[in-house]
Amino acid sequence: MTRIRFGVKTTPMRVGYQDILRVWEEIDGLPEIEDAWLWDHLMPINGPADGSILEGWTLLAALAARTRRLRLGLLVTSNRIREPAVLGKIASTVDAISGGRLIMGLGVGGTRQPPGTGGIPGPNPAEAEYTAYGLPLVSPAEGLQRLAETITILEKMWTEPEFDFHGKHYTLIGNHNEPKPARRPPLLLGGWGDRTLRLVAEYADLWNIPGPPHNGLDVIIDRARVLDEHCAALGRDPAEITRSVQLIVNYDNPVATRRTVLELAGAGITHVVLSLRAPYPIEVGAWLSEQIIAPIREQTPA
Repeated sequence: MTRIRFGVKTTPMRVGYQDILRVWEEIDGLPEIEDAWLWDHLMPINGPADGSILEGWTLLAALAARTRRLRLGLLVTSNRIREPAVLGKIASTVDAISGGRLIMGLGVGGTRQPPGTGGIPGPNPAEAEYTAYGLPLVSPAEGLQRLAETITILEKMWTEPEFDFHGKHYTLIGNHNEPKPARRPPLLLGGWGDRTLRLVAEYADLWNIPGPPHNGLDVIIDRARVLDEHCAALGRDPAEITRSVQLIVNYDNPVATRRTVLELAGAGITHVVLSLRAPYPIEVGAWLSEQIIAPIREQTPA
């Protein structure tokens, strides 16, 4: 059974900055938790649409300034909300604020999808969100094309002194990005479609997929198999890609959460992001360490 590394996700929906900061400052002092994450939505994707929500990258910059150890990022950044080069500049700035701790989490973002996609019941939540903010939804195929171009643009912004880019969807002339990240931020790609997994195999250092209740263990195992097939076709060692799953923590039943994590470890998952629902319990980091992480570490090899 694979040893698991742990992260924590605080979804900034219907919760204030001070509550999120409290959690991040606590887990920054807990070395058994390696990374911390936000998300990238502009409106609540479930429940009342008029609920409060904080913008992800702005909040990430604030939290980067208040922490010292945690790796950090958005799980995941929507490629549809910001132009690629603007995103690259924002990410470079957050990396500078954090002292080189950024993980670049990235996904396709809002595309035209049928109801129930991604395990979320009802209409595609991106429809109302993107319409409210004047963002057009595109086809999944176009979304993937744009994502691939963004990945190339980010790589060039972080490694080349100056460059031009001529893609199908984006054109840049004389891009100059300073300061560059202290080291190339690891690239995490989120998603589970066959074409997305092809991009994971080609570019990503980490792959993340939502776990139960959105995707069951059988789905995760199947998607990992498809990723392995893409890696084989490209001649890439699949072991180079960290397999990561998001899992909503059940405060009332830590035994069930531990059981799911162990099942994921048995399926080859090596990184689990413990997603916390607000309101966050006092000293939730210590609770995670004692009730979830320590018992699991006792059952997995060093």
